[in-house]
Amino acid sequence: MSGSWVIRLATMLLAGAAGEVAHADIYSFVDAAGVTHFSNVPVDGRYHLLLATPVEARAQPQPGNWLAKSALYDPMIARAARAAAVRPELVRAVIVVESAFNPRAVSKRGAQGLMQLRPATARRYGVSDAFDPEQNITAGAHYLRDLMARFGNDLELTLAAYNAGEAAVERYGRSIPPFSETRHYVPAVMHVYHKLLTQQRTG
Repeated sequence: MSGSWVIRLATMLLAGAAGEVAHADIYSFVDAAGVTHFSNVPVDGRYHLLLATPVEARAQPQPGNWLAKSALYDPMIARAARAAAVRPELVRAVIVVESAFNPRAVSKRGAQGLMQLRPATARRYGVSDAFDPEQNITAGAHYLRDLMARFGNDLELTLAAYNAGEAAVERYGRSIPPFSETRHYVPAVMHVYHKLLTQQRTG
């Protein structure tokens, strides 16, 4: 369920650890009202690096202006997270890695919208228009909740299933499948999630 360029962001975990220079970085901050802002152009001094895009990802489609407009989706994320009983930071982290807040994103596998819903998943959660942000976020949040229930609240398995499918996680003994994309995807979302949690707590 991932956008084509964003999976490459996962390699920043290794690049960052090695101290390599990254490009098209994603920055974020939480304002006094509790709204989380994202941008790839940190013109405000409150922005802090959230996710670094490696050099080899520069040729891929970039976040552009969608990140700057991400705060528009905060009310939808809050409603969906509350209804699904999941943390809004988790929903935001998935959106950052899946689509970088591009509501028109489409993957090579046909996943659509902010949370990159596959057609079967969209139908399962009653989505009539996967490009509608409210429907997309609501369905994605509920899917995360159902995956967490299925995999005993194991967040890494939940994310692996969100990316590779529930059957794949079960097929590999309820563990993260040995797919390169999934092995990059899980730590990428976890990294953003923990960063957002830290920002939210520190304000």
